[in-house]
Amino acid sequence: MESDNWIVQNLNSALSTWNDKLTEIWTLLTQSPENFKGGAIWGVMVNVNDALKAIGYGLLVLFFAVGIVKTCSSYTDIKKPEHVVKAFIRFALAQGAVMYGMELLTAVFSIVQGMVSTIMSNSGMAQGVTELPVEIVEKIESVGMLESIPLWIVTLLGSLLITVLSFIMVLTVYGRMFKLYMYTAIAPIPISSFAGDTTQSVGKNFIRSYTGVCLEGAIIALACIIFSAFAASPPALGDQSLSAVTIVWNYVGELVFNLLVLVGAVKASDRIVKEIMGL
Repeated sequence: MESDNWIVQNLNSALSTWNDKLTEIWTLLTQSPENFKGGAIWGVMVNVNDALKAIGYGLLVLFFAVGIVKTCSSYTDIKKPEHVVKAFIRFALAQGAVMYGMELLTAVFSIVQGMVSTIMSNSGMAQGVTELPVEIVEKIESVGMLESIPLWIVTLLGSLLITVLSFIMVLTVYGRMFKLYMYTAIAPIPISSFAGDTTQSVGKNFIRSYTGVCLEGAIIALACIIFSAFAASPPALGDQSLSAVTIVWNYVGELVFNLLVLVGAVKASDRIVKEIMGL
């Protein structure tokens, strides 16, 4: 609701910042790394990935040799056909994984992104917009000059908390995107460990961790959907006979609490995914 009152404008400005950041999060959750910021960052990561493939091939041979030494106790074991065939099949598969690692990671992301899109489209919740209730605006506008001083302090603190929480939340989502880029760039190194029977756990952990980072998007989307359900029922305004300061304080306090719950859920998305996947 538009108002000439500077206290109302202060609260509306904070809520506008929050809504903008929430919209940005929804956009980030539906955007692939290839299209993020016009694809310039993705191009750099692809170049780094290609450069590290040479090192990955070198480590591939090293891990293969280490695996042969660890699994074959004698030269006789090496001459057994089953050992030779198994070792070279593992080497060929690991080489293919290093060569097409980018495609493998992109496929994993696409699968998880499909899950995120399904969650968002079938939740039945539209992107919620948090607005200042008309009752709050009327209460604030009815306050005199002297009574507006404590009200100004309450709204200033509330606006500051809302703005800080909005930036913390969007930074967490940006952090997920950065982790996706880092995993993509460094992929040839851990994937090369698949060449050795004793080192393959490194590659498995890498794939699981990357999948976990992708799944963080699903957890964040669910958190935002749950918050939208909360936002559909605005915070209780309390007894209208109370003073404007008390009513506004109750409203801001409940709103900040709901935002804290959402920010906490978003920041805990990595821990939730680790618990789900047993990482």
